Amino acid sequence: MPRFVKFGAVFQSFRPVIARPSGSNPVLVVGGGPAGATAARRLASAGVPVRLLERVSAYPRNKPCGGGISTRALRRFSYLAQALPRIATHTVSRLYLEGPDGVSTVVESDEPAALLVRRIEFDALLVDLAREAGADIVTGVEIVQARQNAHGVTLDVRDGRRFTAPFVVAADGVHSVVARRLGLNPGWPASRVAIDMMEETPRAELRDVDPSALWVSYGDGHGYKYIFPKRDHINVGLGYVLDYFRREIDATPYDLQRGFVDHLRARGIVVGESNRAHFTPFIIPIGGPLRRPAGGRVLLAGDAGGFVNGFTAEGIVYAMVSGDLAARAIVDAAGDPAAAVRRYCRAIDREVRAELRDSVLIQQYLFADPRRIARVVAGAAQARVVTRLALDVVVGRRSYRDARRRILARSPALLAGMLGELWRALRLRVASVEAGIE
Repeated sequence: MPRFVKFGAVFQSFRPVIARPSGSNPVLVVGGGPAGATAARRLASAGVPVRLLERVSAYPRNKPCGGGISTRALRRFSYLAQALPRIATHTVSRLYLEGPDGVSTVVESDEPAALLVRRIEFDALLVDLAREAGADIVTGVEIVQARQNAHGVTLDVRDGRRFTAPFVVAADGVHSVVARRLGLNPGWPASRVAIDMMEETPRAELRDVDPSALWVSYGDGHGYKYIFPKRDHINVGLGYVLDYFRREIDATPYDLQRGFVDHLRARGIVVGESNRAHFTPFIIPIGGPLRRPAGGRVLLAGDAGGFVNGFTAEGIVYAMVSGDLAARAIVDAAGDPAAAVRRYCRAIDREVRAELRDSVLIQQYLFADPRRIARVVAGAAQARVVTRLALDVVVGRRSYRDARRRILARSPALLAGMLGELWRALRLRVASVEAGIE
């Protein structure tokens, strides 16, 4: 018996060795949003030295965003459930959906389907989690130049500082300086981004009559409008694909916002007034992720890589997933940049690319004809099997791939329409590549 005890003790002494990137400098993560903070936490938790660089001078920092997160994030990132009580949150299980013809339906889940947060609080929480895991946080870093070679990446800061690293996770937003300077993304065309016009106002000034549901409208068939209830605030906003907005909308962003709030108040949906002080328009990439969101020693995550749902405009979960996968790829690659890029692209393909690609096709298919949106809204209540499958994805009970297969098997007309849009999208993609956009 003692021999077995001794052997067991020797066996326990063998521990898995974590492969770390080579080089004396820490891995750099640029951007302290959900993608960057998640990547930094994952790297630090794996024992990899990591430094998170954030442009603003201090946290918490404001970030315009609807702040809606599908609750599958709690299954994908189990540590979130324990951390969320630190900030104000609000959950809903009902979605009010309105079409261009005024017909509406309510979709209800048997468990909370969406988590509503304020980004000023949520982002600071994720950065705290990264710091607690061992990440070094450096604020007030505005990157103006980036270079890379076979040995590493160099980032120049506006104030003259310089950072070098064996790897960089670029999570610096839709207008990523790192991606532009390194030629990974020269910029998004107006057809692949949306302008979102939103205010986050205290409930004492503006509130929704029914805070138990998300309110979403595709009122004119070419954009979206929404009300996201928070615990102490309300987010009200609207958005359009940018090229449509420039071509067809003859109004300033805040005039549209104020008119929308007035319309909601006249219908008895909200009480109170719009407040311009809480209003911020911003840009969201909605054309799907870059075909190759990595190159050399740099991996793009979050908005920098286009990881946003093209139809719902949800980005937080996809940002966190891409940041997590980027960090894992770096850890597993053991200092080999080609292996890191290969692992990251494969992981993205496995977990989110099909979902985000389909979201763009759905956007193009439905926005091409408002009558299609009206039919979807009108049929949502009757198509209970399809609705249930969609909700299973939102709450994390079912994978997107499985739900997609089952939904398309029940909706051949939708499949045919999406295939047509896929063909048109492929032709546009070829044109983009030839023009140097991708």
